[in-house]
Order: sequence, then C-alpha cells, then structure tokens
Amino acid sequence: MVFSSPVFLFVFLPILLLAYWASPYKVKNYTLLLASLLFYSWGEPRFILVVIASVVADFFIARKISRSEDRARKGWLEASLLLNVGLLLYFKYANFFVENVRVIYACFGLQPFEWVNVALPVGISFITFQKISYMVDVYRGTVEPQRKLTDLMLYILMFPQLIAGPIVRYKDIASQLADRKETDTYARRVNGFFRFMVGLAKKVLIANVLAEYVDAVFAVSPDYMSSSTAWVAILAYTFQIYFDFSGYSDMALGLGQMLGFRFPENFNFPYISQSITEFWRRWHITLSAWIKDYLYIPMGGNRVPVPRMYFNLCFAFFISGFWHGAAWTFIFWGLYHGLFLVLDKVGLKNILAKMGKLPSVVLTFFVAMMGWVFFRAENMGYAFSFIRKLFAFDGRYDEFYCDRRFWFVFALAVIFSFMGYFNKVEDLQYKLYTDKPNRWVLLGGSAVAVVLYVLCGGSLLAGGLNPFIYFRF
Repeated sequence: MVFSSPVFLFVFLPILLLAYWASPYKVKNYTLLLASLLFYSWGEPRFILVVIASVVADFFIARKISRSEDRARKGWLEASLLLNVGLLLYFKYANFFVENVRVIYACFGLQPFEWVNVALPVGISFITFQKISYMVDVYRGTVEPQRKLTDLMLYILMFPQLIAGPIVRYKDIASQLADRKETDTYARRVNGFFRFMVGLAKKVLIANVLAEYVDAVFAVSPDYMSSSTAWVAILAYTFQIYFDFSGYSDMALGLGQMLGFRFPENFNFPYISQSITEFWRRWHITLSAWIKDYLYIPMGGNRVPVPRMYFNLCFAFFISGFWHGAAWTFIFWGLYHGLFLVLDKVGLKNILAKMGKLPSVVLTFFVAMMGWVFFRAENMGYAFSFIRKLFAFDGRYDEFYCDRRFWFVFALAVIFSFMGYFNKVEDLQYKLYTDKPNRWVLLGGSAVAVVLYVLCGGSLLAGGLNPFIYFRF
C-alpha cells in the first residue's frame, strides 16, 4: 500500500484517523500499531513475521545491554548488529553478490551454480537503520531501553515513516511514544493534513507527470535519442526524484502531525545548495545525519590525519550509495558524491564561495544532476553512454514528444525547486509548517489542502499510479 493510492487515501486513512482519534488515550498506541501491521502486511505479508521477530530480539537484547557490564554489553551490541546487518545483507544484497560471483565463474570458464533470487522486503533499509540507531544509542547510554515491547514495535513499524523514511531516531520520539497530549492538538492535525496534501501534490501532480517522459526515454538506448532529449530527460529526472522523495517525506511528516508525532525534517530546498557539502545538509537530511553520527564519527571523523579523513568521507558515501541499492551504479553514485565532498575539503568549496551565490548554485546543481544519471541508469554501461549522448550535441530532433502538460509541470518543478534561493521564501516554509500555526495559516492551509485533495484524487482515480522511487530501498 502506498500513500498515493486510492485505497490508502479513500479507505485506509479515513478509517484509521477516525478509529485513532476516537480511541481512548491509553489504547491509541495499540490502534496505531495494528494499523501499521496491516499497512505493511498489505504489500509484504511474507515478511511481516521476520520483521516482528527481529524487533522482539532487539527488545530483549537492548535490555541485556543496559543491565550488563562493559565487555558483555559490547557482545550484545555486536549480536544485534550481526542480526540486523545480516538480515539486510541477505535480503537486499544476496542476489547482487551471487550475480557478481557468477560473472567471476564465467571469466574462468566454470559452471554457474543454481540460485533462487531472494525477494526484497519493502523498506528494509530504513527499518534496519532505525533499529541500529536504537541499539547503538542504548549501548552509548543516550537512551533508556524501551520497557514495552509494543511501543518499541510501534517505533520501528509506524506506517508513516516505515517504507521510505525519514529515518527517525528513537531518542527523538521516545517521549512522544509515552505521552502525546501536548503534540496531539487540533491545530497540528489540520496543519498536518495541509502538509500531507502538499506532499501528495508533489508526487501526483509533478513527479508522476515527469516520470512518464523519463521512463519513456530511459527505456531505450542512448544511441536512439538526441542530445536534446537526453538533457530534457535528466533534467526531468532530477526534478522527479526530488518531488517524489520530498513528497513522501512531507506526507510522512503530515501524517505524523495528524497522529500527534513530530518527525525530523528531511528536505530543505537541496537544489539551491552552493556546494555538495551543503547539498547533503539539505537532501535526505536524516540519512546524512545518520551516516555522520553512526559511521563517519565512529571511524574518526575529522579527528584523524587528513588522508584518513578523506578515506572516511569516501567510505561513508560508499556505504550510502550501497545502502541505496544493490548495484554498481549506486556504489559509483555514492563514491562520486564522496569525491566531491573531499574536493570541498581540499578547496573547491572556497572557490565556489568566491564565485558568488548564483554561479555556485548552478555548478552544484550540475554536479548533482550528473550524479543522478548513475542513480537512474540500469547499469554502468548505460550511464556512460547516456553521458556521452548529453555532450554529443548532435543537433538532431527525435520522436520523444513533450506536450504542453509536461512543459507546464516542468516549469512548476523548476519554480518550486529554486524558489528557496530567496531567503524570505526559504523562511516562509517554517511559518507554514510550524507546530503552532495561527488562524490565517490554518484557514489558508485548509483551503489549499481541499483543492489539492480534489486535484490529486481526480488524477489518481483516472489511473497512471507510479510507485515511489525510494520504495525499492
């Protein structure tokens, strides 16, 4: 089940909200947990027992960690990491490793072995990172282990952020799991609905329209497209992935508000960044923070010799790329960003700053866009062929037609992506998404939400649903 499906919008969500708001305060967590289990089981019934079993194991291991001495505590943490990382490696990367071993076998003329492909549970990457952050924080003593198994299960399986984030740390919502009287207000529910509809509009009215053209272009070899088509396609994909993923994050944050939770922000106008370093402070913010706190800093971070610091950066983004997908294209994409982060440290960031805001924004956007080629391409060969086509400048025109609807949506995508370039616009979003909106924000937001609900509902009922890009991660 996805947020942009009619069954979610017109059946699941209304029933859940009515049941949740009508539930006595003491049983709200149970109501939400049951809904989350149903939400996950709707699309992945085969894996729900595996996820539940792993959460139960973490529940008891965390309690062991809190009660044990130093050496035993470390052993229990390692056991949890082995469990969670092991599940991730098996379900997400087993096919990748086997495929590459088969290639090696073929190079030596060896007989390929039989292998049944492993199905990928939806959202396993986000679930794993949340579970690891919880266990590590318990080990570090920054949080107390959860005493109620159902509350820990709710933290891991809560449906708004279950499938594609944001990555929510336990310490950020531990108090809300126990008491949401201050955050579960009428104003926050209304404002949450407004934010949910903004996210849905990003997905349905912008990302889905751009995806039609992008999918058509990337379905053929770069040899059969013109340079102009390639440029339009990668620009469209650059905006598609932003509105697709940030739209999901907005919907997750909006749903959290309607249910009384406050989730961390995940996007902040990433395409106005003036360096790749800034880009990763604005794009998928919770992932960047997770990589920094649970991988980069434990490896030594900036407190090591310069060559080791550069290695730490590249390794951290190698892991980031591999986390996104079991393919060489994702690994290359991660290393590509790691390289530019190193170049920022070397001096590129200072050079861009001297060039001024507009040139640095344009160049950073170009670097990010070139990286998206590898993120979208099916394999490395296609990615390099596509890049060669971009810079062939053949001057010909081919059969990929863009209608007025596409160009209108494309223009909207450009405007909404870059309007944060102006500081007043960037600051406006905090007034719109505030926890304590005034009367005019509520009235205006409600009116906009109703209009967007009608537009998005009509589009979805007409067909043409696209799954979220990050669902496969």
